[in-house]
Amino acid sequence: MLKQRVITATVLLVLFLSALFLLPATGWMVLVTIMVLQGVSEWARLAKLPATSARAYWWITLAVMAGITWSDSSQTLAQTATLHFVIYAISVLLWVIVVPAWLIAGWQVRQPLLMALVGWAVLIPTGLALMDLRAANPWWLLAVMGLVWVADIAAYFAGRKFGKNKLAPSISPGKTWEGVAGALIAVSVYALLVAWATGLFSATHLLPGLLLASWWWVGLAVIGDLFESAVKRQAGVKDSGELLPGHGGLLDRIDALTSTLPLAALAMMLQTMS
Repeated sequence: MLKQRVITATVLLVLFLSALFLLPATGWMVLVTIMVLQGVSEWARLAKLPATSARAYWWITLAVMAGITWSDSSQTLAQTATLHFVIYAISVLLWVIVVPAWLIAGWQVRQPLLMALVGWAVLIPTGLALMDLRAANPWWLLAVMGLVWVADIAAYFAGRKFGKNKLAPSISPGKTWEGVAGALIAVSVYALLVAWATGLFSATHLLPGLLLASWWWVGLAVIGDLFESAVKRQAGVKDSGELLPGHGGLLDRIDALTSTLPLAALAMMLQTMS
C-alpha cells in the first residue's frame, strides 16, 4: 500500500508542478474547474444525493465556476475583490467556527441539500484560492501547499513510529497526537527553510510570527482532514472515491488544502489591500 501511495503521489506531484509552471492562465482555470467538479462529484456521493440531484449539483457547480471566471474578466477590480472576499469569508466562517463546532458536537447531518451547500463552501473557495494564489505568484501557492504536504507526511510517519495517543478516535482512529507533534516540528523546519530561501531569515523579528502562523496552519490542516473523515464516516465509506490508486478520491488528497488555501488567499488579499 505504501509503495502504491508513493508512486501515485510522485506522478501527481510531477503533473501538478508541470501544470503550475507551464500552463497558461486559461489552462490553469480549466484544470482547477475540472478539479472542483471532480470534488463535487465525490461530495455528492458522500452527501447521498440522488442521481438526478447529483447531476444537477455538478452542472450548477460548473455554472458557478464559469460565472466567477466571467465576473473576474468583466467586472472592475473593486467588484472582483468584493466577490472574492465574500467567498473567502464564507470559508473562514466554515473552518474557524462551523466545522470545529461540528466535530466537537459530533453532528450527523442527514439532509442532502444542507450537505450539498457545505460541499460548495468547501470546494468553491478552494478552487478560487488555487486561481488567485497562482495568479499572484506560483511559488507562493507552492509554498503554502508544500507546508500542508510536509505536515501530512510528517504526521503520517511520526504517527506510525510513535503514535499511542489517539487524536480523535471516534472520527479517525489512525490519527495521533504524536503525529501532530511530528507535523509541528516538520513545518517549523520547513518555515525556517522557506524564510532562509526568501531572505526573511535576516528579519529575525518576523520569525516568531512565521512559526506561529505555520503552527496555526497545521491546526487548520488537521481540522480539514478530520472533517472529511467525519463526513466519510457518516456516509459509511472508507474513501471519497477511487480516482487515485493507493489514496482514494480527490477529496482524500485535498482535504487539508480545502481548509488552508482559502485562508491563505484571503490573507494575501488583505495584505495587498493594506
